[in-house]
Order: sequence, then structure tokens, then C-alpha cells
Amino acid sequence: MAIRRSPSLRTVAVALLLVSALAGCKAGKEGGADKDGKDGKPQVEAVPVEVAQVSRRPIAASYAGTATLEPLAESQVVAKTSGVALEVLVEEGQQVKAGQPLVRLDADRARLSVAQAQAQLRKLENNYSRAQQLVAQQLISAGEVDQMRYDLENARAQHEMAKLELSYTTVVAPISGVVASRDIKPGNFVQINSPIFRIVDSQRLEATLNVPEREIAKLRPGQQVKLVADALPGREFIGSVDRVAPVVDTGTGTFRVVAAFAGDGELQPGMFTRLGINYDQRADALVVPRTALLEDGGEPAVYVVRDGKAARSALKLGYDEAGWVEVREGLQAGDAVVVAGKAALREGSAVQVLGQGKDKAQAGPAATQAATR
Repeated sequence: MAIRRSPSLRTVAVALLLVSALAGCKAGKEGGADKDGKDGKPQVEAVPVEVAQVSRRPIAASYAGTATLEPLAESQVVAKTSGVALEVLVEEGQQVKAGQPLVRLDADRARLSVAQAQAQLRKLENNYSRAQQLVAQQLISAGEVDQMRYDLENARAQHEMAKLELSYTTVVAPISGVVASRDIKPGNFVQINSPIFRIVDSQRLEATLNVPEREIAKLRPGQQVKLVADALPGREFIGSVDRVAPVVDTGTGTFRVVAAFAGDGELQPGMFTRLGINYDQRADALVVPRTALLEDGGEPAVYVVRDGKAARSALKLGYDEAGWVEVREGLQAGDAVVVAGKAALREGSAVQVLGQGKDKAQAGPAATQAATR
């Protein structure tokens, strides 16, 4: 008769461990399915982004630069004779016209010189008149008459010079404009050729740009120029290209473009300005904000939101103006391009457009209320 032995304690322990391990694996699979989702795939968190619509608007091609405004004409007024300033007739900032008196100098010495020259001239005129009568009577030689004629002409020149010196005692404005500076006071002794006034013609102002030679075929006289000045924030002034230098500077590789502006009292010579010359215009260009462009060093591209995911779209760009970039290929009007949150995106990334959820939440109660009416 065979004797049956009961299983050992070690065998029972191994069996219990196996049952526990199998139960743990089953529970892990069920937990993982709950965490990943009903289909067992991992859930990906959507990236919050801001978008802008691709739209159409006018855009211009322009060249931008900086320049200092200069007056069309400027004159450094100097004294043409010496003397004491008896009267100063204008002040700084005053408008003057060409030929207007500015200063009157002491003219006593100049008047005496004119009187002396005039007396000498009359004497020689009388002598020459008598000599012509005497030479007809052959009482003096023709050579003596010629000498008298020479002396008479010299006296006339001296008389004109004296009158000119007298006119210099009244200093007049050589050009019309504004008195920019005054370096004289009544009672000052003025030396000949010393500067006493500076007058600028601010009726027309000019700004000179040194433009790279690659732009020479695009710029020409008559094109519109927009100007903004740091001293006048929020203001924009319109001028035009007055002239374009036909020769490129070999040292700098640039050519000179001069823009002209009307002096309306606000723009002043010496102001630092920023200029933009529009040389082409598109009235209905497809544009995106410049902030939508990717900055990864590759070809121009943006992320477009389609069906809740980000899709990279390569672009062919055109003109660039005031924060907008023309798109010639790669997008259509109405496409939503990402303008904020681009750094966290990859091709196919799930996105959450900021503002859409809030709009839907606000629209929901209104729609429900409308449906119950």
C-alpha cells in the first residue's frame, strides 16, 4: 500500500508568490489603461498658443535710414568794415528778409572819406575840363591831358570805394530766413570780417542719406519720403526725394540721396530724424505679423493651426513694413498662424488657442438661453 505525502511548506509558499505576481500584473495593466486613456495611448498635453489670422492689406517696399535736417541755405554774416555797433536791430529767432538792416555801425569816419573823395573828384573834373580847352589851343601837350584823364578816373574809383565803405556801416541780411545766433551787442567794437550773425533759411529743409549702392536702381527723384523726428513723438511728416547722386562713392560704396521737406515751423535744422522712402506699393497683399515668423535659422516658415495641431508651413516672403510681412507663397487668407508660444511647438504638436475656450464659455449660456426661447 502506497503512502501519499502532503506537499511541503516550501512548495505552498512558491505557489502563493506566483498567484500574487499574476494578480499584480493584471492590476497594473488595468491602472495603466485608466491613466493613458480608453484606447491605451498616452495623453499629450496641449501647448497654449496665441494666433493671428492671415489677412490682406496694403504694404509698401521702402528704404529706411537716419539723417540730420539741414537748411536749404545758411549764411554767416560778417562785418565788412570796422566800427562801433550803435544799434542792433534784430534778435535771435526773428524772421528777416534779404537786404533787411541788422546792425548799424558808427559811420562818421566813412562819411568823411566820402566827402574827401568827392572833393578830390570835383577838382580833377574841373582840371580835365580846362585841359581839354587848352589842348585845342595847343597850350598843353596831349600827354598831359591823358595823365589828367587817368587821374580823374582814379578819383572816380576812389569816390565809389568810399561810398561802398559807407554802405558797409549798415550790415544787412544776405538771405531771407531766421536769425539762428547773434554774437554782437550795442557798443561792441566790430572788427572787419568778424562773424556777428548766423541766418538759416528754414522754409525748406533737406536730409541727406548715404544709401548702399545695391539700392541705386530703386530710388529716384519724386518718390515719397516719410519722416519722424525724435523731438516730435507721434508726428509724421511727408516729403519727397529731391535729387539722387549719379555716382557711387568708391570709399564707402554708397550714393547720396537728398530728401526735401517744407519748413512748417515744427521741423527745425539740426533735428535727428528717421526716414523711410517708399519705392513700391502693393494695395492688396497677403500679410502675416512679423512675430509669426520662426527664428530657427532655417527658411522662412510659420506654424499654422489646423484641426487643433501645429503644422509647419514654409513661406516665400515679399515686402516687410511696420510689423507686417508679405507672403507670396505658403499660406491662404484666413489661416491661423501662431504668434506666441512658437518655441514649445513641434510638427504635429497639439495646441490650445488662448481665448477660444473663454469665448465659447461666454457664448454657451447665450446660446442656451436663445435655444429655450
